Amino acid sequence: MMHTKLSPVTSLLLFIFLSSLTVRSTGENPFTQKTYLIWYWNKEIQNNQAKPIFLLSKASPLSATESASFSKLAAQNALSSRLSAFCASANLLCFPDSLPSMFGQQDSQRNYKISYHPPLSAKGGSGEFTKQRVEPGKFFRESMLKKGKVIPMPDINDKLPEMSFLPRSISSKQPFSPLKVSVLKHIFHAGDNSTMETMIVKSLIECKRAPNPGETKRCVSSAEDMIDFAVSVLGRNIDILTTKNVNGSKQSIMIGSIEGINSGKVTDSVTCHQLLFPYLLYYCHSVPKVRVYQVDILNPNSKAKINNGVAICHMNTSSWSPTHVAFLALGSAPGRIEVCHWIYQNDLTNILTKALYVSIQHIVNARRESGGGGGGGAEVDTAVAVKEKPKSEWFEVYRGSLMPFGATARDNGVNFTIFSATLC
Repeated sequence: MMHTKLSPVTSLLLFIFLSSLTVRSTGENPFTQKTYLIWYWNKEIQNNQAKPIFLLSKASPLSATESASFSKLAAQNALSSRLSAFCASANLLCFPDSLPSMFGQQDSQRNYKISYHPPLSAKGGSGEFTKQRVEPGKFFRESMLKKGKVIPMPDINDKLPEMSFLPRSISSKQPFSPLKVSVLKHIFHAGDNSTMETMIVKSLIECKRAPNPGETKRCVSSAEDMIDFAVSVLGRNIDILTTKNVNGSKQSIMIGSIEGINSGKVTDSVTCHQLLFPYLLYYCHSVPKVRVYQVDILNPNSKAKINNGVAICHMNTSSWSPTHVAFLALGSAPGRIEVCHWIYQNDLTNILTKALYVSIQHIVNARRESGGGGGGGAEVDTAVAVKEKPKSEWFEVYRGSLMPFGATARDNGVNFTIFSATLC
């Protein structure tokens, strides 16, 4: 998607103006990135679902004035001169070397979750993966999602410090390529062979590698980029699902009520996993043939509900690496079984919401012939008719592409424009 470059002052004025339009309805401070994100969500997502609290919680804490100031520094390649203030104000992770113990473990967990292939740090030699111990519950079969069944839950805690997205006005100015590692090292004061350098390099390589067969992927460094990518894959009628909390982590749990998204059928989704980086960075991808479930998680002794988890089952694993640890854990091979996993803390999945009905305004074009024997003139009369089509029919007619509001197309020789949508 193309983005027009605005000056910091123009961006600030636009942000203040747009925020002021939102504040009356939200009650939010009109000068925060959170309020801007609410406005952006309302602009891009066309349904009446509640605003995604999880995504809003990741909005940058920078004020409009701070955003404009740091955006100007970014444009001048001068952020490194204000790094401490920038990191503190923007809630970034700029000094990871003081926390060395968590990074190797977290990096390994992230790569297992997002990739079909072995983690970047693994060599994958003969017999090497048989030496690894796979945490119980990290991967499981779809048949394990049965009400009343007791299963182990892995450690779904995110061990990273809480971080925030950068505003797009700043993130878009950051170099993002393995060829620009030296520039990023300069910005974030990363020494050679430091933890910062390692996490930058590994995340850039993961983001820039070619997608796996059938996979659509993008790394996003702003909330707006995440919304845009989800919309590009799923359309504008989406919702965000997350596991509610970390209760049950590293314990035996009982499966309670289960709701299959799209009635438990194979569905489209965009799942996003947090990567190690100085600012909040997500690896978002859509892979074919998945089923998504919302699962009530119960205490196996008291039967009390302690969590609501999101589980994703990959129904076609034929393109996965034979050395993927899921097959070590479940004792199988690519293409022979489905593989399921939980959505961990601070990860999410985007789904299509239920039962969208699209109101369609038909514009009937009628050609008028001019008087006399000359050629036909072409004035257009407009006759308006409103009807509703269910989402399934809409997708069937227009080949899976839910068109944005204001777009025009043809239906049985009639031009129309979408003007509203409601959930039924």
